[in-house]
Amino acid sequence: MAEYDRRNGASRGGYNNRKRRYREDDDFDRRPPRRPYQESVHLKVRKQLLAITESPLKKTDEEIQTIASTVADNYEDDEVRRSFSDLILQLVVEQPLKIPFVAAVVLALNPKKPELAQEVLTKATAALNDHFKAGAWREVKLLLRFLACLQGVLEDEGVFPVLEDLFSRAADLQAASVDDSLGLAIVKIILLTIPYIMASSASGFEVHASTLLEKTDIIASAPHVLEALVDPYPGNGDETGHEAHTIISLLQRQLQGEAAQSWELACLPRPWRTSQVKDEDESVTLTKHSLPPIIVPSPVPPGMRPQLPEIYFSVYADQDMETVPPTSSIASLILRDSLVDTINTLDYNRNATAKSLIDLDCYFAPETFVKRATPFDRLREVDEGKSTWKPEDVAVDAVFSQLLQLPSAEHKLVYYHAVLTESCKIAPAAIAPSLGRAIRYLYRNVDAMDLELVYRFMDWFTHHLSNFGFTWKWTEWVDDVELPLAKPKKAFIVGALEKEIRLSFAQRIRGTLPEPYQALITEAKEKDIPEFKYSSDQTPYAPQAREILRLLRAKAPDSELEPHLSSIESEASSLGVSDPLIPSTDAYMTAICFIGSKSLSHVLSCIERCKERLVALGPRSEAARRQIITSVMEYWAEKPGVGVNVVDKLLNYTILTPISVIQWALADNIGKGKILTHAHIYEMVASTVHKVTNRVRQIVIARNQPGLPVEQVAMLDETLEKERAQMDELFATVEDALVGVASGIVDQMAESRNQDTDGEALLREWGGRWLRVFRRKMAVEEAWVGEMLVNANQGGMDGVEEVKDEVTNGNGNGNGALQVPEEDLDDGIS
Repeated sequence: MAEYDRRNGASRGGYNNRKRRYREDDDFDRRPPRRPYQESVHLKVRKQLLAITESPLKKTDEEIQTIASTVADNYEDDEVRRSFSDLILQLVVEQPLKIPFVAAVVLALNPKKPELAQEVLTKATAALNDHFKAGAWREVKLLLRFLACLQGVLEDEGVFPVLEDLFSRAADLQAASVDDSLGLAIVKIILLTIPYIMASSASGFEVHASTLLEKTDIIASAPHVLEALVDPYPGNGDETGHEAHTIISLLQRQLQGEAAQSWELACLPRPWRTSQVKDEDESVTLTKHSLPPIIVPSPVPPGMRPQLPEIYFSVYADQDMETVPPTSSIASLILRDSLVDTINTLDYNRNATAKSLIDLDCYFAPETFVKRATPFDRLREVDEGKSTWKPEDVAVDAVFSQLLQLPSAEHKLVYYHAVLTESCKIAPAAIAPSLGRAIRYLYRNVDAMDLELVYRFMDWFTHHLSNFGFTWKWTEWVDDVELPLAKPKKAFIVGALEKEIRLSFAQRIRGTLPEPYQALITEAKEKDIPEFKYSSDQTPYAPQAREILRLLRAKAPDSELEPHLSSIESEASSLGVSDPLIPSTDAYMTAICFIGSKSLSHVLSCIERCKERLVALGPRSEAARRQIITSVMEYWAEKPGVGVNVVDKLLNYTILTPISVIQWALADNIGKGKILTHAHIYEMVASTVHKVTNRVRQIVIARNQPGLPVEQVAMLDETLEKERAQMDELFATVEDALVGVASGIVDQMAESRNQDTDGEALLREWGGRWLRVFRRKMAVEEAWVGEMLVNANQGGMDGVEEVKDEVTNGNGNGNGALQVPEEDLDDGIS
């Protein structure tokens, strides 16, 4: 039938074709026309304001005038007026790079609708007063910057009286204690506000600025006792050529230099020059506004984040071509400050952060940077007198300054990893070469860098390579492969390869390495599941251990396991073993590791089944408890990162205690200190210390919650006292062990006739580097707890929820609370 229809010209569509034929014959569309979509004015203004100066293809002055005219023309629309003023303040605190341009919109609007400009000022000062009360110092700084950009429309002295009040509070704090750091932070805010006042449309304030600089010089130029604590390049006993400069002292000198040059401030944009009223328009007069009252509280609240001296850090400090502003230029800190605030404020959206970093050159004066993605070698061709600063270098430098900030980064370290990864994906041609030069700089300085920063660099380096096929020019470091492990560069290479294997698998990593590196990845590392050592009859207690393994696999009850464990203990006693629990614990824990070697969920499941017996070992024998760690680390000797992960879970289950982990690492196995060169040992110790300090912080926060009954506060105080005593004991154990290595008085070193043999001098340096890290951690924790308790007694806990979130999340050095995270149950162990 189908053949007949096709032969006779019939179509397949049947009667539907008739409908289609008649529809095609129509000369017009019978459907009613769609109602044209008209975007509401407030949404249009919102889009324009959010996208201001983001595109290099649009003229910024035209954008500013368009927004100002649209808002002025629709002033009677309550929604336009309200959303405009609210969005202005939101942009100020969330996108600091746009503050001068947002202020320029208000300046352009002022001649048209001065009442709306006054409304913005009123809301800005109200928000500023709220942030003063809360001790939110970043928001205070950004709102003051916004008001500084509006100095030209403010009556009298504008923002300067507020800065004078701030200086008075800083002086009071410094007079009360020479160790005070909050006063330094306040002076830094003052110094970072002055340039925006002097670059604003206002004039005639040179004397005010110079007078204020004379006052701040007293505080800014004085060295702080905590500077050495946060120095990223302590030198480790060597002359490194790295001179530490605090940001506040640099700012003071840079601003004094700018004052001598009539406040040129060449890097700052001046969008208000094109947005103000034209001189020929005589009919419009510039309306000035009085600044609403701004009250600086006394005493000032310290805020929720500890204020410590900040050391200027750059990964492009020793290049033959200047790709970032030198420390002698005010641009170095103006650019850095805006970028750092953007990075730390937009932590909820790494893509937006990366986009802002890539578009950095849109937010500053046109001649500040060279063209994006200009190759480093081409910078030599730039005309003399013109800038050779690369915008991507400045952006990457700012991210590393936060990733490698001491004593701790503001956010989880993985956030900064993600920002660099996203930036590299958005603009690989620009960012990838900059990252390459940053990596080479940091690797060259591994010997002199603070040990905590070395491991942060290692974590980022391996994580970044994992996102880009594990490709790196390893041939550049091939000479260091033959160095002894005690050399920091060799230790870095070995640690980085171990972490790469954890992020992938050994065979793949081996394929990315040149021939000299192949020996660092042994065949044993390529085995997915390590062998069960008791499979060999040559191993003592092998028959009993194999039977224990069989019973554990069959999920047999403890009553069936007990005879075999007792058999091992009896045999060990007959052989003269001082603690028979040690060999039985080794057989038991090794069997658990072998059963759980397929994945983390397998080992956690097995540990849960055996938890009761494992927990009971500690009270019976402290040596048997530490044997649990020995068994885990010996089983995972070729993949020590996995062993550290299992030990971390045993801590969460309270099978192990923090002090037992520290004693195992820094007492039982310290030897001459060689264990200190291993990255996984540092990870184990740092993670354990973080768990203890985080526990103390959680109790402090719980105790400081407002409205708690007196009985509950007393109970928490008692718990806090016990936890602090345990924390002090932990730090004391670390201190004792590391002092012995650093001074060369541990037993094995003291017995050596020539302490420079076998790299003992290098091992003493490792002891000193570890000691510096954990002394800093102890000092920071003691200061934090003391300050929080004082603030609680003064009623200054308004922002406790923010601190609670920060403490629970940690900063990438541990798991937070001593509980097993549910999301870890399904992670693969390899």
